[in-house]
Formats: sequence, structure tokens, C-alpha cells
Amino acid sequence: MLARMSEAAPLDPEDRKIITLARSARARNGVPEGAAVRDETGRTYVAGTVALDSLKLSALQTAVAMAVASGATSLEAAAVVTDAGSAADADRAAVRDLGGPDTPVLVAGLDGALRSTVPAGGTPA
Repeated sequence: MLARMSEAAPLDPEDRKIITLARSARARNGVPEGAAVRDETGRTYVAGTVALDSLKLSALQTAVAMAVASGATSLEAAAVVTDAGSAADADRAAVRDLGGPDTPVLVAGLDGALRSTVPAGGTPA
């Protein structure tokens, strides 16, 4: 189920935090997308798009990989700041692999405004 900002309850401060961190990573690194995830202990992992000749990862895939490499065993939430209309299937799959199908993926615009929230196992509208 996809929830638009106007339909959703006010954004939780911890969710606002990961959107802000994702937006900062995008701006700081000059990359197309920024992302952040929050693990089961409340730790956050922040990343930008990786675009090397030999390795291509979206910002959200990179943030999930950083969480896994740091020992996270689950995710509470994920956020991506992008100009795309929704989170890519591969991004939601990475979140789903670590956090499960109900893990919320927050999609925000480049200005940091929340556009939508979809469960990692959900289908974007």
C-alpha cells in the first residue's frame, strides 16, 4: 500500500532524521541519490550512489550493504532522496532482504519532502 504525504500521519522524528541524512549525503557527495537506513538497534547508515567502472550500486543498495557489513541483522526503516517517482524494485528488494517485506521505504524529493512510503515488499503505485 502506497501512502502519500497528505494521507499519512505526521512524519516520525526518526524517519525525518533518515530523510535529512539521505539528503545531506546526496548534496555532500554530488551524487544522483542519497539514502539512509535505520537498523534494529537504531543505528543509521548513510550512503550515496556508487558509480565506478567495475561497480554500480544505488544509494539505497549501498546503505543496506553498509548496514550488513557493520553487523545489522534487520532494518526498521529506509529512506531515499531521489528525483525518481518511486523507489526502484532493486532498492526495495535490498531493503526487503535485510528488513523484511513490511519495512517502510520512504521516498523523498530532492528538497527532502516526503513523496511516498511503501513497504519493501509492496508494489509502488
